[in-house]
Amino acid sequence: MAKKITIYDLAQKLNISPATVSRSLNDHPAISQKTKDKVLSVARETGYRTNKFAANLSKQRSKTIGVIVPKLNSIFMSTVLSGIEKIANNFGYNLVISQSLESQEKEKLNAKTLFDSGIDALLVSLAYETENYDHFTTYTDRKIPLLFFDRLCDLPNCPTISIDNEAAGYDATRHLIEKGCKNIVHITGSLRRNVYTDRLEGYKRALYKNKLPVRPENIIESDLNIYKVQEFVAYIKASKHKVDGIFVSNDTFAVNCIKELKKEGFRIPEDIKIIGFNNDPVSEVISPNLSTIEYPGYKMGILAGQSIISHLNGSINIQSADQIIIKHKLIARESTQI
Repeated sequence: MAKKITIYDLAQKLNISPATVSRSLNDHPAISQKTKDKVLSVARETGYRTNKFAANLSKQRSKTIGVIVPKLNSIFMSTVLSGIEKIANNFGYNLVISQSLESQEKEKLNAKTLFDSGIDALLVSLAYETENYDHFTTYTDRKIPLLFFDRLCDLPNCPTISIDNEAAGYDATRHLIEKGCKNIVHITGSLRRNVYTDRLEGYKRALYKNKLPVRPENIIESDLNIYKVQEFVAYIKASKHKVDGIFVSNDTFAVNCIKELKKEGFRIPEDIKIIGFNNDPVSEVISPNLSTIEYPGYKMGILAGQSIISHLNGSINIQSADQIIIKHKLIARESTQI
């Protein structure tokens, strides 16, 4: 393995002090431009790499923000990360991104690894399995900024960013009712997570308000794995009450429902109307196009990044904040329109 080049190696090669090398690399005004140019030239030739973490030790800053998400292959989550990264880059921060793969144990490990690496702050969207939040006390005890987005938990001095999922669930269900649906099935994700419990409450409220029955058998908790779509369609076919509306908490699962229902001879939207959630690009590719709730992931990422960096820079104190709510939007397309 090649020896790692240090500022001491550069100093010896240039016959100057290590302090002069350090100041030159950091563009210190007391160092002449001629010396800076020599140092930078030799640094490039020798393959010297700046240790940013060490350079920030005196400030107790790593200029690095950790992010834990459930899955990196989620289109929604990728848009959130894109927003966070844009803001981080604008302010000279780096992101270290890890995925829990919906596992509480993996989430715990990620939180510890990021803490040990010296991150300045942590942004988290919780895993399906997470029921205990003790692994975040390392951060809260040391007053390291901790912000939850999308999938939330209620911890002291930890702000959250989300949409009003209860209102969004209500709007999606009401839309189906307004289009004539009388027996609406709701396919939800894990009810351990706020996003799904809140959407379920919105679904129930819309049914109650319109004097429609809330049938327990019409509430299907799922991991939203597309390989289980056939099981769901089999349930629809066997239901003793004709299903004429489906509200799915995920666009990908909803799109695959449309494909499978069409194979089974159902007409969409004539026989069954379907609405999804997130407004992923796949919702416009399927025929008929999928009605959905727009969940502005990029905007969420922008706000999360701005909030955490403003706190780190001393502009605001997010630890005294509570909750930021972003507006959602109903997008009506062919899957609910006749």
